[in-house]
Amino acid sequence: MKVSDIMSRDVQVASPHQSIAEIAKIMADREIGFMPVGEDDRLIGTVTDRDLVTRALADGLGTDAKVREVMTRDVKYCFEDEDLAEVTRNMGKIKVRRLPVVNRDKRLTGVVSIGDAALGDAQAAGSGLSKVARPGGAHAH
Repeated sequence: MKVSDIMSRDVQVASPHQSIAEIAKIMADREIGFMPVGEDDRLIGTVTDRDLVTRALADGLGTDAKVREVMTRDVKYCFEDEDLAEVTRNMGKIKVRRLPVVNRDKRLTGVVSIGDAALGDAQAAGSGLSKVARPGGAHAH
């Protein structure tokens, strides 16, 4: 099974110039906890609800702080034509629950989550999730 078979295609992209209050509102309204951040038709980061708490609220930033100040700059992604089981294993290895999905021209086409993967390949998703659930990773500070 390919990533494109199960990824979410209705992706909201944040601008690094948007306020964190605006992004928090979008996340709440859409019931999402992750957004790719794009600028000049390029993927430059990601922002999660956890970033808003650990990098903004905990550091005393105001609601007018910009996404650029709290986003994760080390963008991890996968390709839409990659094998889902391989991507899920990689998600476990790098300890992320969601990844932006791009085509071979590196244009954003969707987002894949461990939950999406569970619908497509429960065994692979379980293997990835068991590694993601361990303490540590890029957001553990």
